[in-house]
Amino acid sequence: MRKFRRSLAPAAVILFVMWSMSGLAQQSSPEDWLERMAAAVVSTDYEGTVIRRQRGESEALKVAHKIVDGVVNERLVSQEGDGLEIIRIGDEVHCILPDQKSVLVETWNNQSTLFSALPRSEASRTPQYDLSLQREGRIAGRPAIMLAIRPHDQYRFGHRIWLDKETAFPLQTSLVDPNGEVIEELKFAEISIGENIAAAALDPSMALDSFTWYRESDRYQTVDVDTDWNCDDLPAGFRAISMKTEFSSDTESSTTHIVYSDGIASISVFIADTGGEEKEGWALVGTSNSFTAEIEGYRVTAVGEVPGVTVQRIASSMRRR
Repeated sequence: MRKFRRSLAPAAVILFVMWSMSGLAQQSSPEDWLERMAAAVVSTDYEGTVIRRQRGESEALKVAHKIVDGVVNERLVSQEGDGLEIIRIGDEVHCILPDQKSVLVETWNNQSTLFSALPRSEASRTPQYDLSLQREGRIAGRPAIMLAIRPHDQYRFGHRIWLDKETAFPLQTSLVDPNGEVIEELKFAEISIGENIAAAALDPSMALDSFTWYRESDRYQTVDVDTDWNCDDLPAGFRAISMKTEFSSDTESSTTHIVYSDGIASISVFIADTGGEEKEGWALVGTSNSFTAEIEGYRVTAVGEVPGVTVQRIASSMRRR
């Protein structure tokens, strides 16, 4: 009998794997899940606690998201450190810095403050990546399915996204380097989806009457421009999607800002007069790599959530036509 049971074990495992894979096959396609996720991030009302892990460090965030009269309202509160609060109403974002008694007002182009780096629905048409459904499990107590987005080369990061099976809302997201190491992870420890979110959950936790307010538009003026700068050695799949000039009232200087994207990853290139300063080399800001080169008397900096080799290649190959 014991021998019979041992012989059954491998067969049971095989049957379970086949059943699991057939279950995945009966679901919508990876592309359908991606489109549903993109809609869910914008339209879903939710409230919960997110654990963000970034290069070996972690922090907890309280988050609330609600559609009010057709406008997205969000609030993120850090549970550690200086208690940073981020409140978004439509495309206007208030960054509240309690320790500095100040509020910075910025425009975020109607992007999610929590999920701004997530692939968008058009990413399914990007040939530089493969999309696949990997397995099912539970995240924050909810049934979920994992969507994997794998790049074809070393110039971009991959994504592993656990989606709520009922709503396609992202319950856990991981940014993965070419070696398979997780660079950043967002994971809900607990979440309420689709429930009535109280108005107080979207309000600042403190009175702001005595705070100093700073508006990004007070310091910078941005205009769309054509530029004679371009990249001579752009990795396959990337293209310029935005070109702007930013004027600073503080220094009376201008900076050309070009954004390259492959449909999932984005790299910003900033081009400005060196001003006599030479600051070539690498920098790391959160999960973004940055590389600065001096070209034709200009300081060229490329920065983005991509491998270091990508920003170095783009910054070093910028040229004026």
